[in-house]
Amino acid sequence: MIKKIFHLILVTMLASAAMAQDVSVRADHPDEYVVVEGDTLWDISGKFLEKPWQWPSIWQANPQIENPHLIYPGDRLSLVYVDGKPQLVINGGKRTVKMSPGVRVLPHEAIPAIEWDAIKNFIINARILMGSEFEGLPYVVGNESGRHLASETDLTYVRGIDGRLGEEYAIVRLRHIYYDDNGEMKRSKQARYPEALRKGLQYPDTIWNATMQWRKKNPEVLGNELWDVATARLVKLGDPATLKLESGRAEVRTGDFVLPIDNYEYPDKIWPHAMNIVPDGMKVVALTQTTYGSGHYQIVAINAGANQGVEAGHVFSAFRPGKTVRDEVKYPQGSWEDAKVWGDDKVTLPDQYSAHILVFRVFGEISYAMIMDGDRPVREHDVLKHPDETI
Repeated sequence: MIKKIFHLILVTMLASAAMAQDVSVRADHPDEYVVVEGDTLWDISGKFLEKPWQWPSIWQANPQIENPHLIYPGDRLSLVYVDGKPQLVINGGKRTVKMSPGVRVLPHEAIPAIEWDAIKNFIINARILMGSEFEGLPYVVGNESGRHLASETDLTYVRGIDGRLGEEYAIVRLRHIYYDDNGEMKRSKQARYPEALRKGLQYPDTIWNATMQWRKKNPEVLGNELWDVATARLVKLGDPATLKLESGRAEVRTGDFVLPIDNYEYPDKIWPHAMNIVPDGMKVVALTQTTYGSGHYQIVAINAGANQGVEAGHVFSAFRPGKTVRDEVKYPQGSWEDAKVWGDDKVTLPDQYSAHILVFRVFGEISYAMIMDGDRPVREHDVLKHPDETI
């Protein structure tokens, strides 16, 4: 059985790098702001800075705010200048001490970096496996009652599992497949399984459409998006082995897969920062909660991950690609010159800024990001640029 524990080591910014940023303070920033329940670090920074993603520049260098993730409702924040550089002062410069238990479960009582409720399902329940990691996973073949679905306390039968009695497992469901379509990453619609997804068989026809002969029949899989639906405990060895369901978000289906419990720990510090150089070709490849355009606090998937140097905390500007149009002034429609426009003389309009997105979870080739602020909805195929670019 493939055992894979996802653990992302978050690389935080150095203070010197934060201070090197060119910080733009809002002309209309408040003299003082009192933190309230429901605030996030990004939202608070947006009250003082023109570019909220630069909050480490005014907080990380301030000894009064050694850890900006320990700002609480009721704290009073004000902006001052020290040696000509802006800093946030908390409670008039007096250090705030909060007592807390040694072990806490997210979300913390302190103000979070970004909205926890918007990302928690992607932290707790989602994971992405590379194609090679996905092949050969144990899978559900049935349950004790013979029904297609099994619910809590039912016995479920699984093939291909190699574990110890009493060991706990996650039962997961394949939702989407990210694949290479002639050099471009795309995501299938909701996957159909189980038979079509077993190793050696072609992938679902949601990936390959027989009417489009140019598309490869068996494209390279870049990632399989799996969501936890239940937990179960191994109670009997064999082929199939028997698992007893213990809890679940949904009923277990024939064809669901079995993985070790995900021990990924969400970091309680996310420093927003930019990549030194944003690689060409980075873009939004999927909207997770809508089909047309996503807005504030919604989640998108991008076609880059740890293998491309993406880290949790990276901020990007998403731009809608400019359209290629005809110059109807130079080539009036219906004129002799009109026939030339579809040759070499075309006009590509500038890309349009959509929104800032902040990466919060990273896999090998794919990352999840939250939409933080912007001018228009984010769409699939929006290209990613440095966060300072907004025009």
